[in-house]
Amino acid sequence: MCLAWSLLGSDKMAEKVVSFTRMDEGTYEDYQMLASLEHEYCDGTADRILGQLEGQGRESLTGYKINRLEHGLQSAARAEYDGADIDWIVAALIHDIGDGLSPQNHDRMAAEIIRPYVREEVSWVVEKHGIFQMKYYGHHYGWDADKRDEFRDNPYWQSCADFCERWDQMSFDPDYPMPPLSHFEPMLREVFSRKAWDETHLKPGVVVGLPEDRHPR
Repeated sequence: MCLAWSLLGSDKMAEKVVSFTRMDEGTYEDYQMLASLEHEYCDGTADRILGQLEGQGRESLTGYKINRLEHGLQSAARAEYDGADIDWIVAALIHDIGDGLSPQNHDRMAAEIIRPYVREEVSWVVEKHGIFQMKYYGHHYGWDADKRDEFRDNPYWQSCADFCERWDQMSFDPDYPMPPLSHFEPMLREVFSRKAWDETHLKPGVVVGLPEDRHPR
């Protein structure tokens, strides 16, 4: 036991740590070291997101016929089937990733996770999808099912309406074919390996919209 604690203590001492206990006392060298470590940590973002998604397969809101991981997989599968681009597919996959930690604010939490890496249209849709989804059930709770019309003048309104109609509210079907999470892993890693906040992928003001609906009705 003493040896184990000794080894743990040695490992801790070997870690790179700053010289300060309050940020205003940090040195140039401290912050250069932290920048290097932060870069390494950011490189692991995709791994942590995959871990969160896997966790939704073990623990998520009950009462539905599928769990939240399956809902994300199905939403992404529908997007892929329709020929959507990678931004839409990854957004559909993670749009409810905030359900566990922020169930009352899950849409905005998911949007902030993906916002630095995809075009503005897509992150706006993720941010607002919770309000747009009320169209389908709000009346059962006495809520304003048309609250989304407050955003009618936004250029991304139709994209969000279509996202919810075709990929979100439709994706609670246990019989719909869903690929495993590993199928979408390369796409997720590609998106989250992009340079954060680079306007070449943010494309503010650009409306791509959803591709043509290929699903039979």
